[in-house]
Amino acid sequence: MDINDDFMTTTLALKDDYEGTVVATLVSAKQNSSHQKSVLYIHGYVDYFFQTHTAEAFLEAGYNFYVVDLRKHGHSLMEHQHPNYCRDIREYYEEITLSIEMIKERSSEPLYLLGHSTGGLIASNYMIEGDARSQIEALILNSPFLEIKFPHILKRPLYFISEGMHRLDVFAKVPEMFSAVYGKSVHKDFYGEWDYDLTWKPIHGFDIYYSWMAAIIRAQYRLHGVHMEVPILLMHAERSSNKKQYSEEAKRSDTVLVVKDMRRLGVNLGKNVTLIAVNDGMHDLFLSKFEVRTSAFTQMFSWLQCH
Repeated sequence: MDINDDFMTTTLALKDDYEGTVVATLVSAKQNSSHQKSVLYIHGYVDYFFQTHTAEAFLEAGYNFYVVDLRKHGHSLMEHQHPNYCRDIREYYEEITLSIEMIKERSSEPLYLLGHSTGGLIASNYMIEGDARSQIEALILNSPFLEIKFPHILKRPLYFISEGMHRLDVFAKVPEMFSAVYGKSVHKDFYGEWDYDLTWKPIHGFDIYYSWMAAIIRAQYRLHGVHMEVPILLMHAERSSNKKQYSEEAKRSDTVLVVKDMRRLGVNLGKNVTLIAVNDGMHDLFLSKFEVRTSAFTQMFSWLQCH
């Protein structure tokens, strides 16, 4: 399901980049109130905002809901752009800052930042160097992309290879990396329950570029040794799986990232980090089956009440 009449979109005009005109899209729930706390959601890679049930959960719990479709994703993707492409995740800071400023103009109540997967990596980086980070009261991470899914010993060589390929060709593609298992476990045309635009969120993903890979690894290294002052909630599936073909296990585990990596690196992100494992959770915990995502929402809102 795409966004509906319960939401409104605002196009954020951004500075031109190396591909030309750039925009982002701030999506706001029409039910938002100037007297409530707010959350700003940052989606993942090969993703955009279609999760209206997540917005509804926040609204029912008494929070305003906003989400920014980042440049070159979803509602912000333009014909002349390479989908989901970036050369540095700092590129996204501009639309995050603009979104925060617009939200704070509408309500002076506390604002929380929520990031899923690559959005969790971006949000975490923003919280250590983003211009409006002081406006954020707490950080919520839904299966954040804190480590690549490779043996750790290969990470540095992969980074130097990616940088080298970027210098040769800024649009040089990484050999096929995406599995269709996660997409098939989520979309209703296969084994999932969710309806979304497959041109914006393809089952097999988009092309991955060495430039993007280098940007991700730099962003992950940037988080080493940081200690954020804000409270952090890091939620993740109870376990990972690495099946090459779809099975029902894909709907009860994280098939995209390694849970142990999230826990190992996430606990050191700040002085006040809470780790929560969600039993039978998927990579995007909020797309898990009904009773699982309900549990995830309940635990998240219980934590928020204390922060």
